[in-house]
Amino acid sequence: MHPWLHFKTITKHKLMVMGYCFCIGLYKQGLLHDLSKYSPAEFLVGCRYYQGDRSPNNAEREATGVSTAWLHHKGRNKHHYEHWVDYSLDSPHVIMGAPMPRKYIAEMVMDRISASRTYMGDAYTCQAPLQYYLKSKEKLWFVHPNTKRDLEALLRILSDHGEEKTLRYIKNVYLRK
Repeated sequence: MHPWLHFKTITKHKLMVMGYCFCIGLYKQGLLHDLSKYSPAEFLVGCRYYQGDRSPNNAEREATGVSTAWLHHKGRNKHHYEHWVDYSLDSPHVIMGAPMPRKYIAEMVMDRISASRTYMGDAYTCQAPLQYYLKSKEKLWFVHPNTKRDLEALLRILSDHGEEKTLRYIKNVYLRK
């Protein structure tokens, strides 16, 4: 068990996301981001599977076959595309993603930047969030096509132009459409 280390990691991440969200005008989302990580359902699992260089949810999934902390988390945090999965009425799949509102896609980008920075430390580059996304892109059949399109486009702007220009674009163009 590593309660103090886990607490420091999730708090560092939360504060970083909050700062990025404030930069793009998402004040409420910045304040409320990932509060469920402090609930017993997520925090205790995070303490048990803490490693410091990756999400404890993956370690729990490897150890038990499922991450109960993740199931709890995604159901309470709208900045994850898994939150937006529902039964489909007109898709070839039984389940399909609903389109995410832009403010949650923007928060998801801030979350991905912050998670990469938190877990990678000094090895972080602006290309890391896009590279992480591209590793699983083919498995994301359940994500709404517009959500995938927007997420990848914003991560490519980050990769090609850096954080400052990405934050400016999200605030002044993407969230104003």
